[in-house]
Amino acid sequence: MTAQQTPPYPSHWEADVLLRDGRTAHIRPIRSADKDLLVDFYDHRVSDESKYYRFFSPMPHLSARDVARFTEVDHKDRVAFILTLRGRMIAVGRYDVVKPGEAEVAFLVEDDYQGRGIAQILLEHLAQAGRERGVTKFTADVLPDNARMIQTFRDAGYKVASVYEDGVISLQFSIDVTDTAVGRLALREHEAEAASIHRFFNPRSVAVIGASRRQETVGQALVRNLVIGDFTGRVYMVNPSSSAVSGMPAYKSVQDIPDDVDVAIVAVPADAVQDVVLDCAAKGVHGLVVISSGFAETGEEGRQRQRRLVNLSRSYGLRLIGPNALGVINTDPQVRINASLAPTMPPRGRAGFFCQSGALGSAILEKVNNRGLGLSTFVSAGNRADVSGNDLLQYWEEDASTEVVMMYLESIGNPRKFSRIARRVSQRKPIVAVRSGRTTQGVPMGHAVRKISAPPAAVDAMFRQAGIIQVDTLDEMFDVAQLLAHQPLPRGRRVAIVGNSDALGLLAADAAVSVGLQVNKQVPLPTEPSAEDFEDALDAAIDDPEVDAVISVYIPPLNVSGEEIANVLAAVGEQSDKPLVTSFLGAEGVPELLRVPDVAGSTAGRGSVPSYSSVESAVRALAKVVEYAVWLRTADGETPWFSAEECDPRTARKIVTDVLAARPSGGELSREDLTMVLAAYGIKLWNTHRVTTLEEAIAAAEDLGWDVVLKATVESVRERPDQAHVVRNIDDVDEMTEAWELITSRIPPETGGFAVQRTAPPGVPVAIRSMEDPLFGPVVSFGIAGPITELLADRAYRIPPLSQRDAASMVREIKAAPMLFGYRGGDMVDVDEIERLVLKVAQLQNDLPQISSLDLSLVLVGLEYSAVLTATARVDLVADPRSDWFVRRLNPAVGDTLPG
Repeated sequence: MTAQQTPPYPSHWEADVLLRDGRTAHIRPIRSADKDLLVDFYDHRVSDESKYYRFFSPMPHLSARDVARFTEVDHKDRVAFILTLRGRMIAVGRYDVVKPGEAEVAFLVEDDYQGRGIAQILLEHLAQAGRERGVTKFTADVLPDNARMIQTFRDAGYKVASVYEDGVISLQFSIDVTDTAVGRLALREHEAEAASIHRFFNPRSVAVIGASRRQETVGQALVRNLVIGDFTGRVYMVNPSSSAVSGMPAYKSVQDIPDDVDVAIVAVPADAVQDVVLDCAAKGVHGLVVISSGFAETGEEGRQRQRRLVNLSRSYGLRLIGPNALGVINTDPQVRINASLAPTMPPRGRAGFFCQSGALGSAILEKVNNRGLGLSTFVSAGNRADVSGNDLLQYWEEDASTEVVMMYLESIGNPRKFSRIARRVSQRKPIVAVRSGRTTQGVPMGHAVRKISAPPAAVDAMFRQAGIIQVDTLDEMFDVAQLLAHQPLPRGRRVAIVGNSDALGLLAADAAVSVGLQVNKQVPLPTEPSAEDFEDALDAAIDDPEVDAVISVYIPPLNVSGEEIANVLAAVGEQSDKPLVTSFLGAEGVPELLRVPDVAGSTAGRGSVPSYSSVESAVRALAKVVEYAVWLRTADGETPWFSAEECDPRTARKIVTDVLAARPSGGELSREDLTMVLAAYGIKLWNTHRVTTLEEAIAAAEDLGWDVVLKATVESVRERPDQAHVVRNIDDVDEMTEAWELITSRIPPETGGFAVQRTAPPGVPVAIRSMEDPLFGPVVSFGIAGPITELLADRAYRIPPLSQRDAASMVREIKAAPMLFGYRGGDMVDVDEIERLVLKVAQLQNDLPQISSLDLSLVLVGLEYSAVLTATARVDLVADPRSDWFVRRLNPAVGDTLPG
């Protein structure tokens, strides 16, 4: 772009955002058409004090010249953002470039909205825009008594330098992204999103819009469930054609309700929902739970209706659960809200549950009741147009009532954000998840996401990295959750099996070994053991320092109830600091006989013993919990820091940017450009000469000093990998001539792409690859090079940024890993060098989203060396790269562009 060119309006800078109090607003670049908005904002809703802090002098009104100057910007050297709510401007922030790479920044926020984190949001988005436009430093002049604005800059996480001169504090700071800045942003995001969900679970008042007197209607069911559930707040009925519903007065609109309304439950026809939003917005309702169907799940017309619903709700500051939702539940005795279509309130428990399908939500609640598991809170979000699983994770992270998180995910709207939040939450409380469409990566109707193009194994890797316990079925989810909710975490993989059935004990042992557990102790009991026999055996197993968990097997003799054994199991389970699981009488869940009373009011307290329908189910659940415990106790390792000599992302980014400027449609990087990009990350390509004729091949061999190989490069045979011929040990002109004739007889010379390389030293061939998924983000894989790896899909995947532990586990988890560690007398290779290469490729892909794929398809690794023989890369334009990592923004509504 030349200096004279003005960038077009940057629509990708627009976003819906959350304020500190959980309300929504819209941020966008200012337009010249915003003059009236600016004047109304400045003249009527900004105090004289705020104006003085902004301009350092009394300035009651803006002149026409000022209005034009502030609204007519070039989105390059003069950038401005406004925040709008209810169609009005509530804040404006801008920067003006004062010299190359440096810009002065300033903000003005409506007084009624100060203290809600708006200046921080403006600063985040201005900094991201500045980085995109080549700005590296911000400056700001602030009056000394404007403490709130000074604190805004310091709280952003940048290293701020200040100078006091002539009664003004001048602040300067680099806007390069730092770990501190990203950490502060994540904390602000967490607080705002948790606050937005808190009101849904803890409303003081609820309005049912569409409340009905007619039986068997959705509106009547919602009223009945709220009343029968014994909601502790106030319930208001809204029905324009009735004066009363269920013996309570009904209002024609939400605005007619005399008191405040926190949450509105909406059950009206789809085409009437927009009017409800406006009614609720005028009343000051915090959030909507839209039960109504007829939106994106019905097709294109419904998708557009859903898009309008979300945009309208957010423009008025409302968060939205649904549409097509089952509803929300909080079993807290202080709240007891059943704002859902579920006919019965689940028992109080320690698990929070999020799902998307309304029909499935009903089945889930039935399973909860049957198992005696109990829930703290429950959300069935339907089409998940606004509030998503990410929001619920933010809330549950701090919720003292929720110790286990269960999620049934039919799609993931923002996988990068999900991974980041889940990894943090998993450090504090376990997350158990079922992901439907796991093999096909399919997306249900109504969900505002694109299909993930990364392989399913990469998504599984993301779950493992985040510490998520991924299971295949709902039954497995409950199997795992009931163990996590009631028993302590195991310290390791060693188990003891105690029981009165040799046959079941053997089944348990086989099952344990098959899922990676280590059977250290088996205690057979008589067919008719006494309670004392069972208690002694269990106590001995639990006291054994070589045992980390105990599996109890019991089959009662004829005419024996087993109650005495149940009492023993409950007593031991309550006192044990190691997990105890059982298949007591084939019961599933937490039977009453195995429950421990809970002072918090849950159905079953800590120490209750979970039971399973089979020993295999018990063992599988235990194994999943063991894997989580191992993940939790294994140090994550630091994300490696590379010196400027090892890693130069600026140089690499400039090369990629220049290539895309010349070729906007993208394509393969030339070997020269790729060599420089890799070199910027300390990765050296093996010395290679491209040739197209025999004469060039001979000249290249002479230049390299012979002892070379001739091969068809990967680029020329991308569609025909079986023809990637390599001829080794060419030491003279005659051998080169024979090699040339051999290869060109099979691959026509006009295809080009022949190369001469120095003969590489012996080593194990490995392949390191990365890709950029438009939705999922960066993905890195590792495996042994060759067709067997491809056929068996023996590759390890991770999601950058990687820690040292991530790289080490990648190298060791593939089935062919023994080849790197001296398998069958082979040489050990430099595994540390492999890990360094993996980390550098991950860093490169993380830094350069414009690289859509990078393939180090042949890397030879020996005892003390590595050689990258073959590499290719493709670049493509990416809109707004990684912006959602460095600024807060809500996922767009259906039909809008998803963030890159």
